[in-house]
Amino acid sequence: MDRLSVIGVLLALGALVGGSILKGAGLSGLWSPAAFVIVIVGTIAAILVQTSAATFARALKLLPWVFRPPEQDPQAVIAQIVEWSTTARKQGLLGLEAQVAEQSDPFMAKGLQMVVDGLEPEAIRQMLEIELQGQNERDLAAAKVFEGMGIYAPTLGIVGAVLGLMAVMKNLADPSKLGHGIAAAFTATIYGIGSANLILLPVGNKLKTLIRAQATEREMVIEGLIAIAQGENPRNIESRLNGYLH
Repeated sequence: MDRLSVIGVLLALGALVGGSILKGAGLSGLWSPAAFVIVIVGTIAAILVQTSAATFARALKLLPWVFRPPEQDPQAVIAQIVEWSTTARKQGLLGLEAQVAEQSDPFMAKGLQMVVDGLEPEAIRQMLEIELQGQNERDLAAAKVFEGMGIYAPTLGIVGAVLGLMAVMKNLADPSKLGHGIAAAFTATIYGIGSANLILLPVGNKLKTLIRAQATEREMVIEGLIAIAQGENPRNIESRLNGYLH
């Protein structure tokens, strides 16, 4: 569990609700079904038009990463690669065959299998880099779904505010409805700007950070596997991979 994300979301909600109460608007001032439909539903509609089904599905799959990021332990990965290198030098590349089935990460399992099969180092690099690039592009496109929603939401908040003010203008003859109508109009703006800056844009940026970190770790895996295939000394491999930690 990513505690910072949990704390951030709670603080964001607390700031919004607390600010509304301190300003005298109260909790009721934050609720408007019309604003919800215009801003939230409208934002989802806009992003569905922009995004392919596969990218949107991937975005939903990545969303839990904000609170439960994929496990990343570069030091443990380096230790594992150095251990494989030592085994390869003692038993040959076929000595690593038993390790393939034990890998929970399909990327590492695939790369290690290529090494065991005796593929040329450059062929291994090319195939793994193509797979890494493709996965990285798909994941970044998914993260940009939330960035796109963060762009649309404030604009739709303004649309909601304008529509609310239009309704107010129709009731100028009844002063008792003006205050409530104007407050409801600006609620849409809060929905748009608040959801964008407190949730959508931070989620998109958090996902991009995690995706880049995962890509860096996999680049390190590629370098390590290539070094094993080339028969390099385990100490040299460890020294080279440690450069990824800085």
